[in-house]
Amino acid sequence: MPIYKWEGKTAKGVIKKGEMEAPGEPAVRIHLRQQNIIPTKISSKAKDINIPLPFFKPKVQQRSVAVFTRQLATMIDAGLPLVQSLEVLSSQQENKLFKDIIRMIREDVEGGATFAGALKKHPVTFNELYTNLVVAGEEGGILDTILGRLASYIEKAEALKKKVKSALIYPATIVTVAVAVVIILMIFVIPVFETMFSSAGQALPLPTVIVLKISKMIKSSFYIIIPAIFVLIFLFKRYYKTDSGRAIVDRLLLKLPVFGPLFRKIAVARFSRTLGTLVSSGVPILDGLSIVSRTSGNRAVETAIMNARASIREGETIAEPLGRSGHFPPMVIQMIAVGESTGALDTMLSKIAEFYEDEVDVAVANLTSMLEPLLMVFLGVVIGGVVIAMYLPIFNMASAVG
Repeated sequence: MPIYKWEGKTAKGVIKKGEMEAPGEPAVRIHLRQQNIIPTKISSKAKDINIPLPFFKPKVQQRSVAVFTRQLATMIDAGLPLVQSLEVLSSQQENKLFKDIIRMIREDVEGGATFAGALKKHPVTFNELYTNLVVAGEEGGILDTILGRLASYIEKAEALKKKVKSALIYPATIVTVAVAVVIILMIFVIPVFETMFSSAGQALPLPTVIVLKISKMIKSSFYIIIPAIFVLIFLFKRYYKTDSGRAIVDRLLLKLPVFGPLFRKIAVARFSRTLGTLVSSGVPILDGLSIVSRTSGNRAVETAIMNARASIREGETIAEPLGRSGHFPPMVIQMIAVGESTGALDTMLSKIAEFYEDEVDVAVANLTSMLEPLLMVFLGVVIGGVVIAMYLPIFNMASAVG
């Protein structure tokens, strides 16, 4: 979101200045009026910044947020005032965007705002989960403890995300390279063989004929196929952004034969870790479920959590509606039920999260070991098949001469 500079006057005529991150100028005006400040000048800092490329928008990485949170927790625990701690962290921050955000938070806190209130002005960097936990920490007087839990949560969430990427990047890279190699063969290499075969005037084997026809089709339609692929990707992204589209795609992802169980374990681990962190920090269960649903990463799981929230509001336990959804394994439901009955729900959720994070590790390792031979077979069949199809007529000509 853009950063706006503002100037204004209080009811007593005192001139104040500042900066804030907001979706637009109207949001800045609303915020200032809530602070009893009459805005006199608002300008965007975008004029002073070079226009970023659409694929390289500046963004604060969650790893940086985790380091910031851990260091802030240590400083507050050591007795340093919040404003001084923020000033120190801002001065040592190398990322310019994050440095500006921390400085603006420090200025807001120094001006009388709560730490959570200052964080809420930067929702892209500090999400709803983060700000709600900080609210609980400030109200309970345990901000250092909450920040320590937040740092641990972000670190574990990033580790989980890294495992998922490692599971998906390898096969995607191999398939992409294989497709690129086949396209290069079809466009540049196969036509050379076709010229040679036509001059020989010999009947060609069926595999060779098929490969030559595919080569002609790809070469003649290449300038249509590539734009069509980008159009299909664009249309899919647009469809996925719709409520119905995302619900259908996310539900299908959980039913995939190989990746479905992995996605389900990831969803359970993320749900358990997030809700456990919120409950242990004193966030009410209904508010916690609302936040968890928006950070689940899967619309089918999000719907199940929101349905559970509605049932809990009517007097049911957490375990019953989650069990009816069919997205959570029986073991998870039983452990949540035990946690509710014993008053140790946060402990049980933490145990579930640890178990399923380990399960994700095992699933990723198994998936990688299983995909390696499958991908080798895929490469052998596709690329090897093309090569053999091209050399069959040469073998036939050699045997005829012999």
